[in-house]
Formats: sequence, C-alpha cells, structure tokens
Amino acid sequence: MIASERGVRMINIAVLGYGIVGSGVVEVLKKNKEGIAKKAGKTIQVKYILDIRDFPDSPEKDLITKNPDDIFNDSDVSIVVETIGGIGIAYEFTKRALIQGKSVVTSNKELVATHGPELMRIAKEKGIHYKFEASVGGGIPIIKPLYECLSANEIISIAGILNGTTNYILTSMANENKDFETALKDAQSKGYAEANPSDDIEGKDSCRKIAILSSIAFGEYVDYREIPTEGITKITVEDLKLIESLNSKIKLIGFSKREKGKILAKVCPCVVNKSNALANVEDVFNAILVSGDSIGEVMFYGRGAGKFPTASAVVNDVIDVIKYSDWDDVQVWDVSSESNFIKPEESDAKYFVRIMVRSKEEAKKYIIERFGKVDVFEIAGYSNQLMFKTLIENEGEIIKKIQCLQEIGSVKRVLTSLRILE
Repeated sequence: MIASERGVRMINIAVLGYGIVGSGVVEVLKKNKEGIAKKAGKTIQVKYILDIRDFPDSPEKDLITKNPDDIFNDSDVSIVVETIGGIGIAYEFTKRALIQGKSVVTSNKELVATHGPELMRIAKEKGIHYKFEASVGGGIPIIKPLYECLSANEIISIAGILNGTTNYILTSMANENKDFETALKDAQSKGYAEANPSDDIEGKDSCRKIAILSSIAFGEYVDYREIPTEGITKITVEDLKLIESLNSKIKLIGFSKREKGKILAKVCPCVVNKSNALANVEDVFNAILVSGDSIGEVMFYGRGAGKFPTASAVVNDVIDVIKYSDWDDVQVWDVSSESNFIKPEESDAKYFVRIMVRSKEEAKKYIIERFGKVDVFEIAGYSNQLMFKTLIENEGEIIKKIQCLQEIGSVKRVLTSLRILE
C-alpha cells in the first residue's frame, strides 16, 4: 500500500494488457515522466506489463511478462492498471489485486458496469482505491466532477452522446449522404469502429456508460442490463434529412433521471432540436449534459475515445491514487434488493413519427382522432408520406398508438418513430 511508503520517492505500477490503451498509458508515463512526478510527488515506474502476446520490437519488451504471479507476488507493486477489457480475466485479476491491497485503475466500462459494486466494496474494506475515470468519456473528465465538483447538487438528470463511433456514423450520413453501411465501413477504415462494431452501433457501449454515470449521480447501482437500449442500425439518410428540415438532428442519446422515486434510464436514437447543445456535437466527439438543482445545466465535451485521450484519464487516476493515498474517499454504490427502475413506458415522452399512406386525408383524420390535435405535415417530394410530432403523454400509450397505425387501411406502414429529447 502506498500509505505505508512514506518517504519512498518511487512508485511501482503494473499495466495489465498492452493493447491500444495499455500501450498509451506506458507511453504517456514515459513521455511526461518529469511533469507527472512533480504532480504526483513521486516518480512512477512501470515495473511490469502483462500480456500473452510477444512484442519483440517494443522498446518496453524487457518489462513484458506472461506470468501474472510476477505482479501479484511482488509487494513493491502498489498500483495495477487494468486495460485488458471484458469481464473475464480482467475481473479475476482486478479482484485479486484489490484483495492483496493493490489499488486498481481501469478503463474497462463493462467491468465497472457489471461488477463495480463488489470491486468498490473490496477497495473500501482494504482502504485502497478503485478508480475508473477513463471508463466513461475517454479523456473527458466527468466521473471526478460528478463525485467532487457537483457534490453539493442533487443531480436531476444526465443526457449525453456517449459513443464517438455512432456519432461519427450519423454525422457522415447527414453531411455526406452516405448510407449506414458505407458510413460504418468508413468509420472502420479510419479506426473509429472495431471490426465487430456491434457494441457501438447497437447502443451497448452507451448503455454501460450511462449506467455508470447514473450510479454515481444517484448514489445507487444502476444495472445496465435493465436499461432499454436501441442502436442506430435502422436510421436512414432520409430520416436525417427530414429531421434536419425540422431544425433538429438525430443523435444516439443515453439519458437518465429520477422520477417517482425511481430511476428512468434509456439509450436510443433521439430527435434533438438545434437549440440543444448536444445537437451540435459532430464527428467522433462526445458530450454529456448534467443538470443539478443548484448549478443548473453543465456540459462536458471532448473526444470520447482514442489511445491518448483514454490513456490520459488513466494516468490522471494513477496520480490521484498516489496523491490521495490516505483519503478514505472510495465510493460504494448501494445495491437494492428490489428493482430501482421505472420503465420508460411508464413515463411521459414525445415522439416524431413518419408514415407511408394510401390515403392522406383518411390517415390525417385517424391521426388527429388517436393522437389529439397534432400538426400533420406532408413531405415535399413524397406524395405518399406524412409526418407528425405527438403530444407529450405516457410513452407506453404513444407506442401502442404508433403500432395501431399499421392496422388501419389508410396507412401502409410506419417508416420512422423516434423519441424527442425534451
């Protein structure tokens, strides 16, 4: 433990995983060694790098080991940086390190979202740290501000663009008229999307991130597996252009808020008016809006991923562990025996709907009868389409009404139905 090493001017750390983020951490520590030492008060030395692969051309090849016992049996290693990813071996190694009294810093959102409460509890019991700033927003500082800078506030809501890959794809589709598959391949060619992009495009990555942010904001564990999640695979260039004509954008949004004593959370493509700051976030950038009862609305913005932005956040956490080793500041999320969620369909919402019709007049009449006094618009260039925005009402009822549109003779099919971010 660092707390027992008063007077020691060197701190030994181990990095688990020498992929994009792990190698970035090592590089940042090496490149900025002197400045980091001044800020931390001690020199940080990478003693081990754990990876099952060989790196014969790496300048750090002498630090690489394939044997985890080299790290866990070395009492000189005070901090373990976990950048393996996933919840398999990463969970095993993280838990082992914490039980042995070694603080852990991670960028692993899936592990935090799944096993965070248990790992935080172990860290608390051992008087050490489990830090994960890099797990949400890459290099964007958001977790520490939520814990510390906004601690005087009751957090009302969080809404954000939490995935740079999907934001890049939607931006390309809107600005360059690329269809989804073409925009995805472009993102992959530029390294913004993985070979298997399902976690990004299906919303799973954003889901884990909003779960972590919600757990921090509301002080209780929000299980990402209970959050309704929809990705962007059904969004078309037509959708984006029509929404643009309404002075709005389509963004993949993760949001949460307290409602009726419980937590409402969801991830889905949303219609965002251009007056909202999130609508103007383009390319691979992320942005998170936090609303507090005292401060009002604040936004955190920056590159949400990438080797060095993420590595920067990891190294910042390492510095904090060293500087504040005596602080008993480890947060633990309460885990309820009962579900703390309110289902979106039990809450109020507003939707944008686009339909293909056989008879415009009959469809308009039916829409007003079922949805109330809404404005129904014809779409220039489309002789057989209509679009409208619903009134604010129970989301479950709205969804039922949209589904019923498919059953009337004057409507061929529902082309688009998107939640509007209010």
